Amino acid sequence: QVPVVESGGDSVQSGGSLKLSCVVSGAAANAQCVTWFRQAPGKGREGIALINSGGLTNYLDSVKGRFTISQDRAKNTIYLQLNSLKPEDTAMYYCAADICQLGIVIPVAGFGYWGQGTQVTVSS
Repeated sequence: QVPVVESGGDSVQSGGSLKLSCVVSGAAANAQCVTWFRQAPGKGREGIALINSGGLTNYLDSVKGRFTISQDRAKNTIYLQLNSLKPEDTAMYYCAADICQLGIVIPVAGFGYWGQGTQVTVSS
């Protein structure tokens, strides 16, 4: 049983697009909020987009206007549409259920339901 599974990461060129998916199950499917995080080598894990069960969304300024978070409740899936990708967007992208927080966080055992990550690589 894997409560959170991300997919959709790939290697793309600058200006390209990707759509990431996060399928939640079990207790994670009842989360009141889901946050997409990313972590580049040598950097902290940073919340960039979140959505709550009512559909309220928030974005980190660095991705606002380029990334869009959405959810399909029937499919227990949260999406992150990545547009106008830049090399600085290169990172491992994580989905976390029961976490509703933007900015840098230090993951703590037992805090939220985290997926395994999906790699996004953007080349010049």
